[in-house]
Amino acid sequence: MPHLVIIRHGQSQWNKENRFTGWIDVPLSPKGEEEARSSGEKLKGMKFDLGFTSVLQRAIKTYEIAAEVAGINIPVEEDKALNERMYGDLQGLNKDECRAKFGAEQVHIWRRSYDIPPPNGEALKNTAERVMPYYHDKIEPQLKAGKNILIVAHGNSLRALMMYLEKLSGEEIVKVEIPTGVPILYELDENLNIISKKEL
Repeated sequence: MPHLVIIRHGQSQWNKENRFTGWIDVPLSPKGEEEARSSGEKLKGMKFDLGFTSVLQRAIKTYEIAAEVAGINIPVEEDKALNERMYGDLQGLNKDECRAKFGAEQVHIWRRSYDIPPPNGEALKNTAERVMPYYHDKIEPQLKAGKNILIVAHGNSLRALMMYLEKLSGEEIVKVEIPTGVPILYELDENLNIISKKEL
């Protein structure tokens, strides 16, 4: 039975500053590096065959730190398909400043609706439209072959994947919170149905 572990990258500098990050390539904060080390401790003793990350340094660095701590040495593929949702005109702005500028209700809609994007950005639906073809093409065949997979990516790219794996609706997935730096383990059957899911 294959297993799939997904990890949202550790806290980034802009997570710490409460800013919309999206595709801006910001580093991990010291706390984020610590979260990555903690992830690695939880992965010790687990066997993986392949790793996947986005092309953004906060995901890559989280993977590298966790893999080093856990003693994981496997091929890793980086791809922009796994990047965070693109927040468009909100990128770099403080979330509280955005609420003052656009109104709390409008910012909440942009952040938490499934299919309403922020100006010049992506909705979660758009993020899923690039994550899922990549998953079906690159990751799913490996799981079907019985390989164990580790993915380190972002809150919204992982939401898109969780929505598919857990058969959630657009309304359900936007309520799902994914903590930073916490591995989530899916045990799958040969048809990739979920046998169990747990945070490590």
